[in-house]
Amino acid sequence: MDDDIKAPLDEFELPPSLKLLRHLVTVLTVVMIIGVVVIIGLLVTRLNDTAVALPDTITLGDGSVPVAFTQTQNWYAVVTSNDEIQIFDLNGTPVQTIQVKLPN
Repeated sequence: MDDDIKAPLDEFELPPSLKLLRHLVTVLTVVMIIGVVVIIGLLVTRLNDTAVALPDTITLGDGSVPVAFTQTQNWYAVVTSNDEIQIFDLNGTPVQTIQVKLPN
């Protein structure tokens, strides 16, 4: 009669495969939390980097219309609607102009 009074959870034990699954889910949860924290940390540090200083105005000349822009640590380039790539140093001084010729 004393056996009927025991709570059923006292005798319950997970099968070994479910124990393994429970541990795997716990490890996966911890790894995902660490991954999210690392990604947030990387985003915060990378987005707070100082940008390359550019001049206030860029003079393209010839009535060129800018189509695209790219920059590096030492120079920047403007692609114009005249199929030219104009390269400038960080002070805004023109360095080189490349005419792009596409095959017909």
